[in-house]
Amino acid sequence: MAETPKHQHRGSDHSRWIPIFLSSRQTLLTLLWTVAFALIILCQRNAVRRVLALRLGAPPPRRPIPVLRPVAFNLSDFGALGDGVTVNTEAFERAVSEIKRRGGGQLNVEAGFWLTAPFNLTSHMTLFLTENAVILGIDDEKYWPLMPPLPSYGYGREHRGPRYGSLIHGQNLKDVVITGHNGSINGQGRTWWEKYRKKLLNHTRGPLVQIMWSSDIHISNITLRDSPFWTLHPYDCKNVTVRNVTILAPLSEAPNTDGIDPDSCENVVIEDSYISVGDDGIAIKSGWDQYGIAYGRPSSNILIRNLIVRSMISAGVSIGSEMSGGVSNITVENLYVWNSRRAVRIKTSPGRGGYVRDITYKNLTLDNVRVGVVIKTDYNEHPDKGYDPKALPVIENISFTGIRGQGVRIPVHIYGSREIPVKNVTFQDVSVGTTYKKKRIFQCSFVQGRVIGRIFPTSCANLDLYDEQGKLVRQSSSQNSTHMDYEI
Repeated sequence: MAETPKHQHRGSDHSRWIPIFLSSRQTLLTLLWTVAFALIILCQRNAVRRVLALRLGAPPPRRPIPVLRPVAFNLSDFGALGDGVTVNTEAFERAVSEIKRRGGGQLNVEAGFWLTAPFNLTSHMTLFLTENAVILGIDDEKYWPLMPPLPSYGYGREHRGPRYGSLIHGQNLKDVVITGHNGSINGQGRTWWEKYRKKLLNHTRGPLVQIMWSSDIHISNITLRDSPFWTLHPYDCKNVTVRNVTILAPLSEAPNTDGIDPDSCENVVIEDSYISVGDDGIAIKSGWDQYGIAYGRPSSNILIRNLIVRSMISAGVSIGSEMSGGVSNITVENLYVWNSRRAVRIKTSPGRGGYVRDITYKNLTLDNVRVGVVIKTDYNEHPDKGYDPKALPVIENISFTGIRGQGVRIPVHIYGSREIPVKNVTFQDVSVGTTYKKKRIFQCSFVQGRVIGRIFPTSCANLDLYDEQGKLVRQSSSQNSTHMDYEI
């Protein structure tokens, strides 16, 4: 028998090993696919378990509570019950008293619904709201103490005489922190709003959180909702920081539920927050007519940035109308306003006195907003007949840089008057898509200022036009021209 050549043996060996190799590779791929599929099934099963646990009311894993002060207490240590029924006012008061006695401390509000009447904070205190913790305000006004009217508002904002206090209150404090793992403070405002509309209240409604005559205030990582009146009201305070907060109220039928109202405050930062309320998202104030002029405390050095705001009734960010102590050195930047009536507004009137000056707006985005920029000088609400109609406010040095938008009816509406002209306004880098087809949609009256570079839509004739290099291209034909054909 002839001997088989060696190279044929080698070819035969290769032919024998190829299917074995392929089979091994297929086995490996099958094994890897099986393991991957099992991991996917395991992850999905764990996810389903978590969803079912949430739906069935099983508590999610708790985040550890950080210790931010030398001593810390839990609200339940003072006999409180988070069942949404038990009134825990005395427990809050005992806890705050103990923290005051210790010279400072931290109060942890655990998960649950903690019903309470108004209570006061103390200095060097941290109020920490854990995840799923809700402080509920009693919605019966007889539990809310009465306080003297604010000195810069005279007899009171809505009624003469005393006003209701806030749910969480503080006066003459230093170093106060309200923070948490996005726990909530809920004012249960619906009852208040209905009584206000039916004229069943005898006193001015109280804010949700009000800190007065205090310094070094830090509020972060919480949700504030359904305030009876203004939501967060720092009054005559210094060094206030509000960061990463969510503020909510119905967009309609929730009267005067402003989000944040810095009032006669100095050195304030408001940033990285979401606000959707039934009035102004933010309203910077400094007193009302003759009472604000006499009190004489301006709001100044305020930075507002990185906000998303919605307001169907009023504006995203307002200055006034109570600005009689003066407002200056304000910066609003990186603001997104959507599905709202107005984006930014300055409002005042004869009788206010004071000033609004040195205001900077940068990087505003308007999405489906009726009116973008509003300056209004005939906001005629007064505390009483004792105001001086000759006390005329000054509005000057207002700049707008970087405005973008779509679905905007009127990009700019500046209503100065012969008594209260608007001076030194600057627009630069504006491009807003509009929906209103009237000829004049950049509306001006008694305003002096300039446009730098090209903007869209074309500005009113009241403003001088400069090129990008600062060279005058066209001088205003009349600063007192009135181009108004739209009711805002």
